[in-house]
This record gives sequence, structure tokens and C-alpha cells, in this order.
Amino acid sequence: MSRLPNRLHHTAYVTKDMEATRHFYEDILGLPLVATWCESDMLFGKMRTYCHCFFGIGDGGALAFFQFANKEDEELFVPDIPQTPFVHLALDVDKETQVELERRIKDAGLDATYVLEHGYCRSVYVVDPNGMTVEFTHDDPRAAAGDAARKAKAHDELKRWLAGDYTSNNDFRSEEEAA
Repeated sequence: MSRLPNRLHHTAYVTKDMEATRHFYEDILGLPLVATWCESDMLFGKMRTYCHCFFGIGDGGALAFFQFANKEDEELFVPDIPQTPFVHLALDVDKETQVELERRIKDAGLDATYVLEHGYCRSVYVVDPNGMTVEFTHDDPRAAAGDAARKAKAHDELKRWLAGDYTSNNDFRSEEEAA
């Protein structure tokens, strides 16, 4: 590939409750609803009617959600995935935005939030009305200085780990913190 993609255009998920999803992303988190497409298309051998809403993020991309008009379609397309923090959407934010989001989440009475200090970044997690974990991460300003070295070693580090050497390579954390 001669060029990498320019940016994330959108990432899409299915919701059973578009209004609860809109309220969470727009009213609580502050991501504006930038487009709503109401459509019917021939999908997988059947005409299906749905609403597709896009919530804007700073680079011009969006988080998008589908809600189907027919409950049969909803049951077919809504994944039955157990909620886990290891399947999540992560969005980059500055420090001030992260603090504001933490306040908004707390003010909304959401208690599913937790914070993880990775060392190279600080992450705030919250679960949306669809059971999906959303992470708001702010990089430590020192992390960028090591980007080129991490990129150069990425394949070797993966090979090492796959071979069974699980030694931490996160030099932002002490061994006690990593354990």
C-alpha cells in the first residue's frame, strides 16, 4: 500500500435503543449528532429498514450506530458479545477534555467508570447503553519521544512475546506496577 488511510471515517455498531445511545454520546459525552440517515436497502437477500446516526469526533470522523425498524433484523445483527473491557473503542483526548469527560460521566450517575494508568497514557473507561466499553485516553507527553524506537522494535517485541518471554517492556512503569 503506497499510503495509509487518512483518518477514521467512522466506526459502526448496532444499537437496540437509538435514543439512549444518542443521549449517552451527545448529552453526556458531548459528541454532536452530525448526521442521521434513514434508509431501506437490500441487505443479505432482504429489504431492511434502519436509522444510521453519526456522532462527530475532532478529526472529522464519527462513531456511527444502526437501529433496525424490524426486531427480527435487530436480533440478527446485534452481536451477543459479553461485555469486556478488552473489546472497546478508544478515543484520544487532551488532558482537559479527559477531566471534563470524567466529570460528565460522574454527573450522569454512571458508576461503570474506571481509570487505568498505563504509564505511557492515562485511560478513563465507561460502558455505553449498548454494553460497549469506551475509553478516553490521554498520552503522557514523554511517550511521543519513543515512538520511532517502538516502531523499529515492534516486530521483534511481538516475536519475543509469542515465543514465551512475557517480560514487560513498558519503561513508564516499575515492575511492581506492571504486576
